[in-house]
Amino acid sequence: MKKNFILVGILVVLMLTFAGCNNNPNDPANGQADTNTSAGTNGDMNDTVNNPKKDTDSDKIKYEYTEEGIIQSKTAEAVIKDTATKVMTALKEKDFAALAGFVHPEKGVRFTPYTYVLLENDLVFTKEEIKDFLSSQKEYLWGYYDGSGEEIRLTSAQYYDKFIYSKDFLNAEQVGYNEVLSFGNMLENQFEVYPGAIVAEYYFSGFDPQYEGMDWQSLRLVFQQHEEAWYLVGIIHNQWTI
Repeated sequence: MKKNFILVGILVVLMLTFAGCNNNPNDPANGQADTNTSAGTNGDMNDTVNNPKKDTDSDKIKYEYTEEGIIQSKTAEAVIKDTATKVMTALKEKDFAALAGFVHPEKGVRFTPYTYVLLENDLVFTKEEIKDFLSSQKEYLWGYYDGSGEEIRLTSAQYYDKFIYSKDFLNAEQVGYNEVLSFGNMLENQFEVYPGAIVAEYYFSGFDPQYEGMDWQSLRLVFQQHEEAWYLVGIIHNQWTI
C-alpha cells in the first residue's frame, strides 16, 4: 500500500510540473497574444505611416489648376515633359511609325498650320494613317496661307517641312508647358478646343537679327488624357502673322 501511495504521489507531482511548464502567457493556445508578434505588427503600422507609398498613391502627381481651369505649368511639365520629348524626337527623326504610338486612339491628331485651331479646316489623321504620313504623294488642303489667303495645298512631306518640323524644335531656345510663349495677331483658342489639355510649346524667338524677332517660330504639341494616359491630339505650328 505504502508503495502505491508513493507512486501516486510521484505521478501527481509530475503532472503539476508539466502543467506549470505549459502555462506560458505568451502561448496563443492559452488565449494570450505573443508580445513579440504584437511588437512586430505595431512596427509595420508605424512603417506604413512613415512611408505612405507602401499603401497609397502618394507618388502620383497632384494636379493643380489655374483660375481658368487650366493645368498649372509646373504640374503640366511634370506630367508631360518626357512624353513630349519622345514625340518631338520622333518628329525630328521622321519616325512616324514611332509617333503613331503616341497618337490618341480615338481622336487621332489634328494639324494646325497657324496658331488658331479651325475645326472645320484643320486635317485630322488617325493613329494608323500617321504611320504612312510621309510616304503619301497625295496633295491635301491644309488651310489657307496667312496674308494671301491662298490655299495651302501640299503633300504630307511638304507640309512637314513647312508647318511641322520647320526648325530644330527638339533643341528649341525655350520650352513652355501650358504657357503661351509666342504671340502673333491671331487669337488663341487651343484650350477651348482641347479642354483639359497639356500643351508643350517649343519656341525660337528669332533667327535673323535684321528682322528684330519677327521671324520667330514655335511648335506646340497638344496632349489630352485617355484612360489614365496622355496622348497626342494636336500639332500646332506658330509664327508671325500679318
